[in-house]
Amino acid sequence: MNPPPLPTTTSERANRSRRRPDLTLPLPKRNPALAVPLPLPPSSAPSSTSTSSNSSSSNSNSATLSFSELERKNRVGSGAGGTVYQVIHRPTSRIYALKVIYGNHEEMVRRQICREIEILRDVDNPNVVKCFDMFDHNGEIQVLLEFMDRGSLEGKHIADEAYLAELSRQVLSGLVYLHRRRIVHRDIKPSNLLINTNRQVKIADFGVSRILAQTMDPCNSSVGTIAYMSPERINTDLNQGLYDGYAGDIWSFGVSVLEFYLGRFPFNVGRQGDWASLMCAICMSAPPEAPPTASREFRDFIRCCLQREPARRWTAMRLLNHPFIVQNAAVATQTSQMSSQNHQVHTSLRQMLPPPLPHSS
Repeated sequence: MNPPPLPTTTSERANRSRRRPDLTLPLPKRNPALAVPLPLPPSSAPSSTSTSSNSSSSNSNSATLSFSELERKNRVGSGAGGTVYQVIHRPTSRIYALKVIYGNHEEMVRRQICREIEILRDVDNPNVVKCFDMFDHNGEIQVLLEFMDRGSLEGKHIADEAYLAELSRQVLSGLVYLHRRRIVHRDIKPSNLLINTNRQVKIADFGVSRILAQTMDPCNSSVGTIAYMSPERINTDLNQGLYDGYAGDIWSFGVSVLEFYLGRFPFNVGRQGDWASLMCAICMSAPPEAPPTASREFRDFIRCCLQREPARRWTAMRLLNHPFIVQNAAVATQTSQMSSQNHQVHTSLRQMLPPPLPHSS
């Protein structure tokens, strides 16, 4: 092995002379039995503009949370990257979801996760799952999230176009919010769309999200679920090797919505098929379409999402103004108003009726 080259310039010799191994300080030893909130770097994300009272109360609650006050109730989901538990905050009896990310991560990976969680803690939108806090417990990263009591939409068959339009509207509203903040999700799929008792649909699982402004990741790595990836993301020879994360989210969204309508994965292969079969189906076959039995508006809506060329896919904001969304929203509003009017009429009639006769024995 050749010895390292000697310093040649004056500055190099000066730098070499200043390296004193006897001046290094030992790092303090960390007790792995303790769980403490991970220190986060200074915020570089734009601050939230929401003035929601729910948001402020959530932030104030999370500020006083301690990991030791969380009690695990049961497991609600698991995957290759981690497990999600339902937990209860004992002092307040409030229910949360706790996502445990497996593995002892390298320092660079841990810093990246910290940056992402920091940005997601600032996300505040009714159609995005709220991230409250982050803990380091025995080397595992644990993220405290909003709990969605009805679980995910995976495996749901939704043939009612009006309901599907409302579901799509909510997901698109969340995507508009994220994309405006330059956040790309990169793993939109039915299992990452959650719903609660109030029928609120929210985007979840940002374990693979990235901020486009960061230079360390060009947004073309292999994270995400293959079945819902856009063609140009799987085959980098397409689209001149360029990958638009925003357009990639729209493709994944379109595949998911069509899957809800059909009640099955929309390509002619199994969703859990091998890489080669999925790649051929997604990259080489024509994009899937809604069946002729669907409305013209829904068929066009899916077509606007599943364009092979990323530049031809509609943005989330433009899709919110698509007739499929707008017309169904108008029908839903009219139905709600009629229901409210009928309720008022029935109430008025009850008030006009004479009181019931006393019961005679």
